[in-house]
Amino acid sequence: MTKQISIGYHGHCFDGMASAALLTQLLRHQLGGELKFRYFGLDHQPGGSHVPDKSLDGELNAVVDFRYSTSDKLHWWFDHHLTGLVGDAEHEHFARDRSGTKFYDPHYGSCTKLIADTARERFALDLSAASELIHWAHLIDTAGFPDAETAVALAAPALQLMTVIESHGNDAFIVPRIERLAAGEPLHVIAEDPSVEALFKPLHARHQQNCEVIKERAVLRDGVVFFDLSGVGDDRYNKFIPYWLFPESRYCVAVTVGPARAKVSVGSNPWAPVPRTHDISAICARFGGGGHAVVGAVSLAASEVDKARSIATDIVSELTLG
Repeated sequence: MTKQISIGYHGHCFDGMASAALLTQLLRHQLGGELKFRYFGLDHQPGGSHVPDKSLDGELNAVVDFRYSTSDKLHWWFDHHLTGLVGDAEHEHFARDRSGTKFYDPHYGSCTKLIADTARERFALDLSAASELIHWAHLIDTAGFPDAETAVALAAPALQLMTVIESHGNDAFIVPRIERLAAGEPLHVIAEDPSVEALFKPLHARHQQNCEVIKERAVLRDGVVFFDLSGVGDDRYNKFIPYWLFPESRYCVAVTVGPARAKVSVGSNPWAPVPRTHDISAICARFGGGGHAVVGAVSLAASEVDKARSIATDIVSELTLG
């Protein structure tokens, strides 16, 4: 009899896609037999993010690269965000879990690497055949590029795929690619697919426009770059642009507005001459957002632009103090 498995993954995210593909391989290794997979993307929502209980509709349910759920219907979980567990109730629930199939380590740079290492160490599954996918997911999520220019130039096919995912990474686009990666298809074949190239070309043109708009609007004060992209019509931009334009900066705070949300993005310059001293996930969490120590965001309703600007002003003030 076929077993129905549902996997939730962080939508519009290269690491989320890669994590879902590796977990699929791990579950096939562990469970065997006839398995049917359903994948669904999870995006951060205004006022806080959560896993809808109704989405956990399989005989076995998993979530990767996204927040924890205390639902009894969640069977497997991998995450590496500092805000993957929120509040005492979630921390206590996770601490009591004895399933051996829920894994959380905020010290990991990517969820993909966490799954790969856990598969090898806990389940005797060697995922080195997916080393190209693991490498790029980890490089992208840790911002481990040699310099900002590499991240902004987007010359590598994997970075072009990343760019497409960030804009077009809904289930219709991501799920077929999760399935191909889970079946063992190499990342470079998927990244160099003509369909990806066709979607990337207009995005690259917009990316170049964003570089100019950010250059015009950005202000650097006491090591913090701030800019407001409301009115541009999109809430996504290459997060490395400000560090390319202002290599001396330590942090960046930006306000963006898209059709579904207003957003305050906060990041730290991986190549800054002065090391980061703030936990960005903790700062964003105070406003209902989250993320990592080095990057985070706060999502609001699209109509709450003034609130987003107010939050951004408070965060800029905090970051410029030390």
